[in-house]
Amino acid sequence: MATPSLRILCSTALAALLLLSAPALAQQKTAKQCNAEWTANKAQLQANGTKKKDFIAQCRGTAGATAGTTTPGATAPAPSTAKKPSAVTNAGTPTGAGQFATEAQAQSHCPGDTVVWANLSSKVYHFSGNKNYGNTKKGAYMCEKDTAAEGFRAAKNEKHP
Repeated sequence: MATPSLRILCSTALAALLLLSAPALAQQKTAKQCNAEWTANKAQLQANGTKKKDFIAQCRGTAGATAGTTTPGATAPAPSTAKKPSAVTNAGTPTGAGQFATEAQAQSHCPGDTVVWANLSSKVYHFSGNKNYGNTKKGAYMCEKDTAAEGFRAAKNEKHP
């Protein structure tokens, strides 16, 4: 007689566990989302001593995070508030329409378009993979479709990805 009631108790506990863990799993970020956050904040996170493996583990909420990820900049920031320490941070916040401080912000604004780095001084934009992408003194991330309206042109020595 103890076996059937034990089965019922175990199955009830299992069902409750699954119901409680479902919202947590739905809120957990994917590795791709965490990797995008790492990329957008790489310099700041590395300056704080955070390693990519630790950041991804903490971002995804897995048990692999170590004590080194408890630094203030190591928490998983939301893409809309994250800032990549780059020329944009040094030069101030981008002021033009469609200009973003982080790659993640630009990507969320134009998910079907290519995100480019626009040099605000020269009005030339660069594609991901180019040495100038995200590295000019004064620039911003933009959607490629918005660059023409702002008077930007593609760099002559680069090909569209």
